[in-house]
Amino acid sequence: MKITSARLEASVYRLEDLPREEKPEIVFLGRSNVGKSSVINSLLRMRNLARTSSTPGRTRGIYFYAINERFYFVDLPGYGYAEVPHAMRWAWRMLIEGYLANRPQIRLSLLIVDARHGPTPLDLQMREWLDFHHRPYIVVLTKADKLSANEVRRSAERAARVFPEVTIIPYSARTGLGREEVWRAIERALAHSPSR
Repeated sequence: MKITSARLEASVYRLEDLPREEKPEIVFLGRSNVGKSSVINSLLRMRNLARTSSTPGRTRGIYFYAINERFYFVDLPGYGYAEVPHAMRWAWRMLIEGYLANRPQIRLSLLIVDARHGPTPLDLQMREWLDFHHRPYIVVLTKADKLSANEVRRSAERAARVFPEVTIIPYSARTGLGREEVWRAIERALAHSPSR
């Protein structure tokens, strides 16, 4: 896909502040510090559109990026960061679940998993939640450049056992591995969007 424009349109901290436009939404979710922002930036070939940080738990709201004025990339807060106060973790959970459960504009979720470590129990919880709510998703195994080719293959096989019948894409924000495959999945999801 040719990217002609990409900009941060909204930072949302309360469900009542979600954008009212009905553009299709592509959602990025995963545990804290797994590389969601890096995946967004690399897909768009932009260095700093989505904020990256070495400090887990930095994403505090739901960030909506308008892409080509046609659809949104939606960056959700990372889950599972223990050092965030309990009340804040609870607020994030309510924000994330309220968004995912009630947003008809969602066309596809990208569940970002660290290829080096494989799916965590929290990733499996998210899988169960997505399956229960019949939300289409793919699994993106990020940081694949830090593994050998054989290790990447084993990581993908391990993920396929945990996520049967789900598309698994090894990905590297640094080298571009998997970029075209992820875009194809996004374009398929957008193509099935109801016309407005």
